[in-house]
Amino acid sequence: MEIVLYIIFFLAGSFLGWIFRWLFARFQLSSSEQRAKRIIQEALKEAEAKKREILIETKDQLLNEKNQLEREIRERRGELQRLERRLIHKEENLERKMASVEKQEKLLVNREKNLADKETLVTQHQEKWKKELERISGLSVEEAKKLLIQSLENEARDDAHILINKIEQEAQITADKKAKEILVRTIQRIATEVSSEIACTSVNLPNDEMKGRIIGREGRNIRTLETLTGVDIIIDDTPEAVVISCFDPIRKEISKIALERLVSDGRIHPARIEEVVQKVTKEIGQTIFEEGEKVLFELGIHNFSPEGVRALGRLYFRTSYGQNVLYHSKEVAVVAGMIASELKADIKLARRAALLHDIGKGVDTDSEQNHAEVGMELAKKLGEDPRVINAIGAHHNDVEPESIEAVIVQIADAISASRPGARRESLDNYLKRLENLEKIAENFEGVEKAYAIQAGRELRIIVNNEAVDDNGAKEIAKQIAKRIESELKYPGRIKVTIIRETRILEYAR
Repeated sequence: MEIVLYIIFFLAGSFLGWIFRWLFARFQLSSSEQRAKRIIQEALKEAEAKKREILIETKDQLLNEKNQLEREIRERRGELQRLERRLIHKEENLERKMASVEKQEKLLVNREKNLADKETLVTQHQEKWKKELERISGLSVEEAKKLLIQSLENEARDDAHILINKIEQEAQITADKKAKEILVRTIQRIATEVSSEIACTSVNLPNDEMKGRIIGREGRNIRTLETLTGVDIIIDDTPEAVVISCFDPIRKEISKIALERLVSDGRIHPARIEEVVQKVTKEIGQTIFEEGEKVLFELGIHNFSPEGVRALGRLYFRTSYGQNVLYHSKEVAVVAGMIASELKADIKLARRAALLHDIGKGVDTDSEQNHAEVGMELAKKLGEDPRVINAIGAHHNDVEPESIEAVIVQIADAISASRPGARRESLDNYLKRLENLEKIAENFEGVEKAYAIQAGRELRIIVNNEAVDDNGAKEIAKQIAKRIESELKYPGRIKVTIIRETRILEYAR
């Protein structure tokens, strides 16, 4: 019985315990749900607050962007209005210019028409005068031309015969040997010193803005070019040009070509300058050697060392009074060969010595010796004949000539340097000489106008036909010639031409 009671109490206790645990579990579950609801409600409230904050920030940002966009729109609208006004102004100017061009075109058309009418009228008058002259003279145009040519031909032939007879008579007076000695001794006296070189050259520019690019930032471009080429580049107020100054003609030529290429290319900076200068230097070196070989080949001179060829080729870039020294040396060699042939001297030796007489000008040296002495030393180094060495030193009388070939070189050098057109004076001296020529003529009574023409080799004078007769004109010509001889220094001779004419004008109205 007790066991049954125990079992009943046990079952009742278990049942009560289970009910108690179930109630406790339900209580805990209800508490958790309430806590979860509170958390969810707090999260919803916080999310709502964040949402309102984000919306407010977004509205502020949108408002700022809207204001910024409106400002940009206003600025662009103002800029468009300015551009529109400028375009309207340009259109108005263009219309005015078009109207002016159309007006000028109409004027040109009218002028062309008037000129065409005048040209037709002149042609008609010429034909009329031509026919009238043919009628009066009884000769056609071709017959008159033939008659005039025949007359001039006869006069020229008579003058030529007189001159030939005079030369033949003079040649027969002197013996052949005496003529050679006089020729050598007399022409030797006219040997002159070679003049100095031109030390400046200019490079043309497309516009004055290029000067700033040549100078570069803080002068780095021009400093680089001057350092690499060893020249002075002068940039002044001369429009669209810069001046290159250097006493070394090869460096001056390298600088000129490099600067021209840089200006043409448009890329001017230190690296590019160095690249172009190196390339031009190489090309100039090749040109020097080729020019030396070319002259040696043309003159038939052989057995020449590369060093001598380069020294000879450098003369291609040297000038004396505007005369190219290499071409001058070639010309002297040709003339010397001709004179040596006439005098039965050594033609090859004379030609070789004449070609090398100025070779000292092609040697880079810091010594104070003149070019003849430098040329002698170079010729000794190259193993030239002693007579060639003596001719080089004697062509300006630095040493005494020891052979007839040395004297021939002196003569040929003087002939090449003094021939008309070989050399040029400086512009100031040239203009001053022309001015002095005209002043001398204008000081004579009866002279109306005087013009120095043909580079000062002819003085053409117009005299008053009423104040000066034919004999007076001859006397004035003689007096002017004497004054020129006594007062001026000039190469060659000056022709004085007096023009005295009677001009009668009448007008048919």
